Amino acid sequence: MCSSHHAHQWMLCPQCDLMTQLPEIRPGSKASCPRCHTTLQSNWVEPQKRPTAYALAALFMLLLANLFPFINMRVAGLSSEISLTKIPQVMISDDYSSLATLFLLFVQAVPALSMLMILLLVNNIPLPQRLKIVMARVLFQLKTWGMAEIFLAGVLVSFVKLMAYGEIGLGTSFVPWCLFCLLHLRAFQCIDRRSLWQGISPLPAIPHTPVPGISGLSQGLRSCRCCTAVLPVDTLECPRCGVHGHARRKHSLQWTLALLVTSILIYIPANLMPIMVTEALGNKITSTIMAGVILLWSDGSYPVALVIFIASIMVPSLKMLAIGWLCWHANERDSNRDDSDKMHRIYEVVEFVGRWSMIDVFVIAVLSALVRMGQLMSIYPASGAVLFALVVILTMFAAMTFDPRLTWDRIQEKNTKEPASDGQ
Repeated sequence: MCSSHHAHQWMLCPQCDLMTQLPEIRPGSKASCPRCHTTLQSNWVEPQKRPTAYALAALFMLLLANLFPFINMRVAGLSSEISLTKIPQVMISDDYSSLATLFLLFVQAVPALSMLMILLLVNNIPLPQRLKIVMARVLFQLKTWGMAEIFLAGVLVSFVKLMAYGEIGLGTSFVPWCLFCLLHLRAFQCIDRRSLWQGISPLPAIPHTPVPGISGLSQGLRSCRCCTAVLPVDTLECPRCGVHGHARRKHSLQWTLALLVTSILIYIPANLMPIMVTEALGNKITSTIMAGVILLWSDGSYPVALVIFIASIMVPSLKMLAIGWLCWHANERDSNRDDSDKMHRIYEVVEFVGRWSMIDVFVIAVLSALVRMGQLMSIYPASGAVLFALVVILTMFAAMTFDPRLTWDRIQEKNTKEPASDGQ
């Protein structure tokens, strides 16, 4: 049996299941998987001070961003001003509590909670062990659902849309919000999952000395998807973090395909139904996603039209095709290294770009909160926005339920080099 003292030297790649023996990692360097190049472990300089400083500064900027006006607009002598706290209030008043909930969760609550958890976990604040484990389990899940930077991109797109109608001004809280987005991302960058868990609880012993360069599955070993511990295949509950798991995600392809088909069925009406209603001088104009792209293009706002088209039309469509392709490839009988490399890159792109489709939903949130000028002009969200947000969430879940290790399972195992130590 490999003792817990030596267990920290071994790690199964969470993306391709390759057993690797981690080298000594210098401060400021990282170890990467030699097969799929996924980062396995990072050794940051000042691993406690840096995330603590970023998280504290991020929370302070978030507080400032919510205390003062965010943006304002002036049209024909009439002015309108909003704060970040007013956006969900307006959506609730329009009977779109679902969109208000998404805004509060993804833009405000999740990023703030993430920063608070980083502060508590990195600095070893005296807390019950069970609470620390629960927070560590939740923290890296929240990273996917924090969308502060996507909301900021939606605000910038809204500026271009609104400049055709009047003067747009930045409020006192706009700069703090920009800084919050940057600090929030940087705080997460400075956190290494494996090192964080090592500070909470030691790794369990590995039942036998692993063989590097081949998959864990072929050695009767699996990786805990939460804390990266190497466990026997027949151990369903991780003794370190308590997460239940299997060598491969149970019914991964079935769940992925079910979520994919559901998202496709919702995506059709989401594109046909209006996502926004504009009332101008007594006339009511409804617009779909594609109609908004065409209007921006005809007005000469080519960059913004392209951003909306890519984020709201092209990315969701290509993401659905890519997820379907990944499922088909994972179900093939034979595979080779080049095919798996290609499918792994596709999977990484799908994981990264999927949530950026929410940009159009946030554009509607900003426009509907800011443009309230009576009979002159008012903008309201429509049912298509709710459906489109649901499509984005379902495709994100579809990517999360897909097990990327399935694309590597049919490759003949070969010995590979140990992960190299690369400067960050």
